[in-house]
Amino acid sequence: METSQKLSLNLLDRKKIGKGALIAIIGVLLTYVADLIPTIDFGAYTPIVVAGFSVLANIVRKWIASNQ
Repeated sequence: METSQKLSLNLLDRKKIGKGALIAIIGVLLTYVADLIPTIDFGAYTPIVVAGFSVLANIVRKWIASNQ
């Protein structure tokens, strides 16, 4: 696997960063949607819930990729 030069990013690295950012955004969106339900209030645990939803999004992405 080709590695990036110092202080630069190759296309593979950019794709990996983009996927990670997309997973984080999906986690935030899932938390936002869950927070719209009036009976759910995460309070101080919101950062933990966001991280959990991000992990869940990554698991679903990996599961879908492995079943193709």
